[in-house]
Amino acid sequence: MKNIIKEAHNVNERITAPEVRLVGDNVVTGVYALREALAIAAKQELDLVEIAKGADFPICKVMDYAKFKYLQKRKHKEIKSNAQKIIIKEIRFGPNTSDHDFDFKLKHAINFLQAGAKVKVCVKFVGREIMFKERGELILLRFSQGLEAYGKAEQLPRLEGRKMSLTIAPLMIKK
Repeated sequence: MKNIIKEAHNVNERITAPEVRLVGDNVVTGVYALREALAIAAKQELDLVEIAKGADFPICKVMDYAKFKYLQKRKHKEIKSNAQKIIIKEIRFGPNTSDHDFDFKLKHAINFLQAGAKVKVCVKFVGREIMFKERGELILLRFSQGLEAYGKAEQLPRLEGRKMSLTIAPLMIKK
């Protein structure tokens, strides 16, 4: 029997109920006194683990608790690694951006969207340029039109302080 300081499940001597419903491999399922269930687990050199607190009797399973914890940790790690990570690439403009710069950045945005990343397009207003909000909005709308075949705008252009931004999500994500 192993010393366990603080665990998610009650194990061995930490089980407080006088009688438990016993389940597990190589065990006759039924209701046993706690001492008897602990003896069965010790005989098999395994742990008695409380898996569910029942109304009448808590359900306990005879198993190798260290192996159980290891498998749970491994499963959690695998689920976490399979989760899709969202990458956001940012492209910045000024309200007076030239057509060549616009086209150059449009090509980069197409590559980002084809790779499966979201693209956040920003127009930053410096100094008195804030008076030309319409120009910034036109640039963002023109940019989203240029990317219609590759992505979809998640919302309309939004002014946040001195930045106007628009987020574009890819239509299809490649794996």
